[in-house]
Amino acid sequence: MKKDALAQVTDFDLRLLRVFKTVAEFGSFTAAESALGITRSAISLHMSDLEKRLGMRLCQRGRAGFALTDQGREVLRAGEAVLAAIEGFRTEVNQLHQSLRGDLNIGLMNNLVTQPRMRITDALKSIRQQSPGVRVNISMSTPGEIERGLLDGRLHVGAMPVITRLSGLDYCTLYEERSLLYCSSWHPLYAEAGNIELSDLRRFAAIAPSYRMSAEAIGLHQHLDCAATATDREGIAFLILTGEYIGFLPDHFAAAWVDKGLMSPLASNEMQFTVTLAAASRKGRRKNLIVDRFLEALVET
Repeated sequence: MKKDALAQVTDFDLRLLRVFKTVAEFGSFTAAESALGITRSAISLHMSDLEKRLGMRLCQRGRAGFALTDQGREVLRAGEAVLAAIEGFRTEVNQLHQSLRGDLNIGLMNNLVTQPRMRITDALKSIRQQSPGVRVNISMSTPGEIERGLLDGRLHVGAMPVITRLSGLDYCTLYEERSLLYCSSWHPLYAEAGNIELSDLRRFAAIAPSYRMSAEAIGLHQHLDCAATATDREGIAFLILTGEYIGFLPDHFAAAWVDKGLMSPLASNEMQFTVTLAAASRKGRRKNLIVDRFLEALVET
């Protein structure tokens, strides 16, 4: 491709950048169709237009699958910064009108929806009732990914367990979450779940989370023979339900299986720990009326 200098950035260029950003996030033209509301062939034309406009190949697509080129990754990074700056401008204008219009980007750790204290849900309801002009974007991520998203500005608010407080974030405590050790109804321990000696637990395969844990949780896992790992609580549940493993789950998340007789807690007096769940936002962030109202709603609930 001919590499001419980019003379100016037009509204059409911004539209193409948004298409490119969505395709990169979804990992293929096909997967991005529903999010963009346009056909795969239209996405392909937009991508070709952007590549011609910039004079460089942004991605490889074909039988080998979709992959960003080195230049594509750099353009994506720069494009995200441009789009974030535009959103920041819109947010500042909104402050002048005291109008809630724009994006609210929230990162959540998975399985919080079964938590009976529905503070996040209630706060989202409050924001929606205040203004239908707020576009809520929720992404499910690991705590580490949420922290990175808050610090680099991709996320406005994150909800996650607080293991180590980062100096660059402000925290608002939501509630305490209790986790218990569980086995499934197919596991040998199920029949004697209420009469387990801690020394007996080591005879059975257990699951260790691969995400960051509190010192209390690490100490309890040392009593177990951790023969498998999982990146999130849903993965732990999958392994427990095989009947081959035991593992810790939040009690609110496991409740549905316990009620159906498919899981039971083990040695619940000794094998339990709690973590503090908090809403976090970047310290010293630019004033954002939508984020401020959402955090206020969390406190009020």
